[in-house]
Amino acid sequence: MTDGLKRDDAPVSGTNGDAATSGGVDISMAPPASGRVEARIVPKPWGHETIWAHTDRYVGKILHIKAGEALSVQYHERKDETIHLLSGTMIYRVQDGDTLRDTNLASGESFRIVPGTVHQMEAITDCDVLEVSTPELDDVVRLTDRYGREGTNAP
Repeated sequence: MTDGLKRDDAPVSGTNGDAATSGGVDISMAPPASGRVEARIVPKPWGHETIWAHTDRYVGKILHIKAGEALSVQYHERKDETIHLLSGTMIYRVQDGDTLRDTNLASGESFRIVPGTVHQMEAITDCDVLEVSTPELDDVVRLTDRYGREGTNAP
C-alpha cells in the first residue's frame, strides 16, 4: 500500500535552521505524534470528571456524578457536546421553549446539546457519563448552581 510519500531510514535533518526532513518529506509541520496520553481528574462538587482526551479539535471526558447531585443549569456559547450514559440513571433537563423539560436517561442512551441550549444533569443513581465535545472547556454560562458557582466557569 502506498500513499505517494517517499520513505526511508534516513535520520531527520534540519538542525542548522533548515526544514526538518525525512526521506525528502518536510515533517516540521507534522501533526502531533500518536501514542499514550495522560488523563487528568478534575474534582467537582457533584463528583469528578476524567479528561482523557484534549486536542485543538475535540475533548473526551467521563463525568462521575454522585447519586442525588446535579450539575449547574447552564449553556455553552460555542461548545457542541454529545453525552452517552455509560452507567446509572439520570434526569437530563433540556430547554424546550421557555421551560426545562425533564428527560429520563438510562444506561446506553445518548443526547446531543448544541450551543445555546440550556441544560442540566441530575443523577438519580451514581452515573458515569461519556462526553465528547468541541474543545472549549471554559465555555460554560452557569444560570443557577446549588454549589454557589453561578456566573462563573470555576470547576
